[in-house]
Amino acid sequence: MPSITIPKSIPALLLSAGLICAAGGSYAADVKLGLAAALTGPAAKYGVAAKNGFTLALDEINAKGGVNGNKLMLVTEDEQGKKEEAINAFKKLIFQEKVLMVFGPTLSNSAFAADPIANAAKTVAFGTSNTADGITAMGPFTYRNSVMEADVLPVTVRAAVKHFDIKKVAVIYGNDDAFTKSGYDVFKATLAQQNIPVTDTEAYAKGDVDFKAQLTKIKATNPDAIVCSCLAEEAANIILQTRTLGMKQPFIGGNGLNSPKLFEIAKDAGENTIMGSPWSPENLTPANKAFISAFKARFKTDPDQFAAQAYDAVYVVAAALKNVKLSGKLADDRIALRNALPAVKIEGATGKFAFRKAPAVAGKEVGYDADQQAVVNIAKGGKFVLLK
Repeated sequence: MPSITIPKSIPALLLSAGLICAAGGSYAADVKLGLAAALTGPAAKYGVAAKNGFTLALDEINAKGGVNGNKLMLVTEDEQGKKEEAINAFKKLIFQEKVLMVFGPTLSNSAFAADPIANAAKTVAFGTSNTADGITAMGPFTYRNSVMEADVLPVTVRAAVKHFDIKKVAVIYGNDDAFTKSGYDVFKATLAQQNIPVTDTEAYAKGDVDFKAQLTKIKATNPDAIVCSCLAEEAANIILQTRTLGMKQPFIGGNGLNSPKLFEIAKDAGENTIMGSPWSPENLTPANKAFISAFKARFKTDPDQFAAQAYDAVYVVAAALKNVKLSGKLADDRIALRNALPAVKIEGATGKFAFRKAPAVAGKEVGYDADQQAVVNIAKGGKFVLLK
């Protein structure tokens, strides 16, 4: 099986991966990879971090000779976190820019709209931040290294219940977004499986900023904790508004909370929030330490989960390309890359990674999900740390 390890030093990484080209370091050609990311709009807090992760990984690989002598080139489109823009970005990247494959889009909502275009064009759509159920059921060219909420949330709830001795919870979620709705469905099933009573369930719509009506109803039921299937900005405002109502319950959420934006808005009110994720800055493996150090040096800020997943995704694709002899015929090369991806294993910033085939869907070919372990984090002092 092709594999690639991200060890302590970047030179060692590239040498062990076999990505250094022949003497002289000249490139045979540019390999165009597409990126459709939310670089503006509310989802930019995820998309910009991811773009930085992609950029860092590509620059590291190219600095050491590329892949089989080919330079990796990123062609980027801003899909603004909107379904219609994601569709336009995919069409432009696939049919006009003629990229080999596409990373993105940022949100699950957008992936459900745009990924069918990639599958119809037999072009890999590689999600690095899409965690809703059903993404990879859309077709055999849909891949992701973002760990599904279905894998993360049961672990998160179990750890939170033990840590806070939780007996009952209330739930609040966004009911018109694929990510938050999927997260709610997983939370609902998980709470039932773990025999945790739900005192109240409240919903909100995208764009809402006043949650006091829902939170007042939740307060009346006196839960031990509040389960929040939300994106970071909405979660931060919900947390702040609970505190103004005199509510002190801890929050439990998915990886949508894993953004500095949570603490920029909620500040100390976010203390003790528990969140599940495949990545932690406290993971002290050589690969993660090297990634964090390089990211800080390049962008003068700390990386987050979305930067780490994007960074690893480039190395996944690079490992697959190492085993592909590009023919110059775009349709054939797109299929060859797709066929090489399932066997890739790496040990990257997010830890050990491999693919697993998505659950079967009658009469359909499916793609591949991340086969990776989740970790549970708790907010302390304005950042997430590993829950001990």
